[in-house]
Amino acid sequence: MNGHRTVALIVAAGRGERSGSALPKQFASVAGRPMVAHSYDALTAHPAIDEVIVVTAAEQFETVAATLGAVRCVGGGETRRQSVRAGLEAIAASGGADRVLIHDAARPFLGPAVIERLLLALEQAPGAVPVLPVADTVARADSALGEVVPRDGLVRVQTPQAFHFDAILAAHRGWSGDEPTDDAQMLRAAGGSVALVPGDPMLEKITYPADFAAAEARAATRFRVRSATGYDVHRLEAGEELWLGGILIPHDRGLSGHSDADVGLHALTDALLGTIGAGDIGTHFPPSDPQWKGAASDRFLVHAADLIRARGGILDFVDLTLICEAPKIGPHREAIRTRIAALLEIAEDQVSIKATTTERLGFTGRSEGIAAQAIATVRIPEAG
Repeated sequence: MNGHRTVALIVAAGRGERSGSALPKQFASVAGRPMVAHSYDALTAHPAIDEVIVVTAAEQFETVAATLGAVRCVGGGETRRQSVRAGLEAIAASGGADRVLIHDAARPFLGPAVIERLLLALEQAPGAVPVLPVADTVARADSALGEVVPRDGLVRVQTPQAFHFDAILAAHRGWSGDEPTDDAQMLRAAGGSVALVPGDPMLEKITYPADFAAAEARAATRFRVRSATGYDVHRLEAGEELWLGGILIPHDRGLSGHSDADVGLHALTDALLGTIGAGDIGTHFPPSDPQWKGAASDRFLVHAADLIRARGGILDFVDLTLICEAPKIGPHREAIRTRIAALLEIAEDQVSIKATTTERLGFTGRSEGIAAQAIATVRIPEAG
């Protein structure tokens, strides 16, 4: 099924009444970000996923937009099954898909390895789910402890669950039983087989207040902080536009280069690429390639950020210093900050913009060019 259309549904329509949070739990903060943002970033960054749709209550559409930006939302139902059905019908109404991943927003720490295993399993079966072995003793209970249930053959089922789209849509349309707890049992009831792939302890579901503390602890052990620097220089020439930090600045000269020569975004791009050991800007966008002649440098920066998110990484902070005699950066500082934050899809307080001169020493002091240096700090999950 390689090359076919794949859509992911994030089910985020619950009220989270058991979580103890003032907000619906999908919007509560976990590891410094709203819960739903973690899995949304992981799914949107994966190269095999063409679209991500959030199924949520209609009154939460604005909150989703404020949290995630421009994202397609579908109104959910009273039950999880009804919410998933609404999402599937929305996909069908807009042309359908070949594969669909259905994920609960309450499992925020989704790594790319689980997605890869699920999609690979769909080559052999119409459904696939991630599972973990049952390690604890399992027993029946009423008012007192009952008989022990053998653990052999028992697994804990997680999400995302992956399906051939037509198969799971048919299972939902034909369902007439009690409310199911997941979609895989619906496919099985319709006669479809469901493959098992190794799950991830990071995908534990967050339901109760104590689960938030456990999730924070898991996040702290899962991620490793990395920082890297970037540096770039471009010459000032008459007849060129001056792009700095993603905005066009009025000036009598502009920066010369194969692309738009935005020295600030180039330095930031190299810093981001450095955090994942992915080479430099010339590795991904070689100046010998004519397609990048005059290209907007914001494409380079977004590409680097997407590579980090495809690794399950989180962008924590970027710091950019522009080095020049002119133009004065102060009047444009906030516009640059806003633009970079938007390109990286992070908050403005995660972006620092500074400017300095070299006291008229060197090529920048003679106003022959502009230099930029940057540092990026990210969190990258350990492999596995």
